[in-house]
Amino acid sequence: MSVAEKTDAYILAAERVSKSFGEVAVLFSVSFELRKGEVHALIGENGAGKSTLMKILSGLHTATSGTIKLDGEEIVLPPYGQSESLGIVLIHQELNLAEQMTVEENIFLGREDTSKGFLNRKTMIAKVQEYLDILGLDISPNDRIRDLSIAQKQMVEIVKAMSRDARVLIMDEPTAVLTEAETELFFKQVERLKQSGVAIIFSSHKLSEVKKIADRVTIMRDGQWIATKKTEDLTLDAMAQLMVGRELSKLYPPKNEVDVDAEIVLEVKNLNADSIDNISFKLKKGEILGFSGLVGSGRTAVFEAICGLLRIESGEVYLNGKPSQFTSVAQARDAGLVYLTKDRKENGLLLTQKMQPNLTLLALPKFVKNMTIDKRAEKIAMARGVRRFDIRARDPNVIVGDMSGGNQQKLLLAKIMESNPKIVIIDEPTRGIDVGTKQQIYNFIAALAADGMSVVVISSEMPEIIGICHRVAVMYRGKITGVLNGTEINESEIVRYAAGLREIQQNG
Repeated sequence: MSVAEKTDAYILAAERVSKSFGEVAVLFSVSFELRKGEVHALIGENGAGKSTLMKILSGLHTATSGTIKLDGEEIVLPPYGQSESLGIVLIHQELNLAEQMTVEENIFLGREDTSKGFLNRKTMIAKVQEYLDILGLDISPNDRIRDLSIAQKQMVEIVKAMSRDARVLIMDEPTAVLTEAETELFFKQVERLKQSGVAIIFSSHKLSEVKKIADRVTIMRDGQWIATKKTEDLTLDAMAQLMVGRELSKLYPPKNEVDVDAEIVLEVKNLNADSIDNISFKLKKGEILGFSGLVGSGRTAVFEAICGLLRIESGEVYLNGKPSQFTSVAQARDAGLVYLTKDRKENGLLLTQKMQPNLTLLALPKFVKNMTIDKRAEKIAMARGVRRFDIRARDPNVIVGDMSGGNQQKLLLAKIMESNPKIVIIDEPTRGIDVGTKQQIYNFIAALAADGMSVVVISSEMPEIIGICHRVAVMYRGKITGVLNGTEINESEIVRYAAGLREIQQNG
């Protein structure tokens, strides 16, 4: 029995909170209560207002109207993360770590253990190692953040929050970049914190995780509170329907068969580069080819090499039957091949810029006339992208970093399509995306293939690989262990090849 079941006392609450940025309203009279010792999930589509509400509850944003209560008393939370002094800790969706510093230095940054003016580094390192051992993390307190994987960096954020003795822990998409094994370890720590009385707000687009870990669920839509229910009273379908305001009877579009005689638009033979070994496959016109495998299997490296981001050591790449090796993304783009990165915040978008320069950046040459940018052509392209990809922004001049993850992903899709590609490689197309936007992106990918474009989908989400791909190449430790077709594309078969339990010779 959790502490929350023993008492109905609210440790943190928002009452009729609204928020506007300038003239743009994003929250409308939202109420939310968090009990001691409970996991309260906050779900909704991208742009629903979840992150804004969590930032208000942590003091990073100030509400335009409404009140915040802590332990039943009205309070004005201190800004700039100082609410940690009250025991309220926020784990941001965007990583908030100093890359050049060590794990230990990040965790104790601003609250170092000192004695007579000297750092007690031995004590701090021992404490950090204790947390790392609890989470089962195979990294050292002395490792520099810049040398860690994205998943390891996320776990360091979790360790940092755990070390602050939080009374309230607010987590915005904490498992987005974690493997299943890492997520299970993380959930064990969440349960431990919950049993000790810590109140937890958990926001995730992975509804199966919400169902597994949360005691209650609050659903938001378009900046408004929709419902708060016990998790046990909600099915996954019911959660999705409340989020989007409509029934999602078919998440994946129908698969149209690829013409058996369709031309080969991309052929890779015996490719070696970085961590990949002897990769061979073919991609047909109008085909959606999935690349599956565990994190670190080499899926992304294959296409970074093909697109000119990694040096090819040996092997051959043929585009429409012609030998083609690119040394830059621009070369690949000019040949009709584009790559949508899995890390839209670091490598895909200029977060401090507006939408329009982001949209036209990849295809910038076509917007240049007489050595200047054709602003009218850019404006037309922006209107086309917003309409085609249903990019939702209340203010057309919004800074991209202030947009929701789903709208950022749609903008990134619009950006790569401005270059009029023939082959589109999409890495993790729906990472950190809500179920309604996922459905839109799946339909968009299917429409591209139906129009004769060829698409490669690299994904860690097995349901979407199974749901939208005509064929699936599975990788294990830098090699393709199998290429699956038809009824072979199922979870058990993919898992066997992804774990290296099966390996068959394939000629693509």
